[in-house]
Amino acid sequence: MWEYTDKVRDHFINPRNVGEIENPDAEAMTGSIVCGDALKLTLKIDKDTDKILDAKFKTFGCASAIASSSILTEMIKGKTLDEAAKITNKDIAMELGGLPEEKMHCSVMGMETLEKAINNYRGIDTKEDEHDEGAIICKCFGITDTKIKRAIRENKLKTVEEITFYTKAGGGCGACKVKLEDILNEELADMEREAKNAPLTTVQKVKKIEEALERVINPMLKMDGGSCRLVDVDGNKVMIEFKGACSSCASSKNTLKGFVEPKLQELVSKDLEVVGV
Repeated sequence: MWEYTDKVRDHFINPRNVGEIENPDAEAMTGSIVCGDALKLTLKIDKDTDKILDAKFKTFGCASAIASSSILTEMIKGKTLDEAAKITNKDIAMELGGLPEEKMHCSVMGMETLEKAINNYRGIDTKEDEHDEGAIICKCFGITDTKIKRAIRENKLKTVEEITFYTKAGGGCGACKVKLEDILNEELADMEREAKNAPLTTVQKVKKIEEALERVINPMLKMDGGSCRLVDVDGNKVMIEFKGACSSCASSKNTLKGFVEPKLQELVSKDLEVVGV
């Protein structure tokens, strides 16, 4: 028995915006009745402001599918297309107060249908059949490798079971689970390589510098009665202020360039330049 939030139950029993807009400005459908879940979304859009004036849905599926579709229409009404396009499946689930992990594919269906409707309105070429977008891995539900890889990356999936929860792949006969394992391992390896090569954001850089100062550098400086603090970060330039005995030490420049800078380059980024202020 699934554990549903009160909001999920409410949107299932009393779904909002059920139906179909006559002569819609945008529409899209994802899923398949044959495979168990399908959603049709129609939108009325103000062409001058790109604002979504109305949204209606028709869903074939379980309580989670109906609730996810219902809450999605409420979330997007009044938003511009750009604002609506930023809504993720996690946002949909969160708005419902959470979904059983096994039902997260219902929120994914909502996100994908909205994306397709917006792309159709903007004239962006989207293939009629999502099977054409990649090789079919799960024959029971017609799930492609493209969809599986996207779910892994966007939701940081770590197991084959989680792939099934978010995409339904592997939830039928199970014959595709070996292929799912292979795809998962390849994507995780690629993501790890990308993370190592990706430049740090300023926030990440500041956090790592402060951790290095507190954990490694200041304990050493305090042995001589001194310390240092981070003043600012500008790109790869790190501004440090010495405190205590280090602030008046004649060899503070040597300490800066001979100890602090090499340590930060080792612990944070080899591209850092440390200057005193």
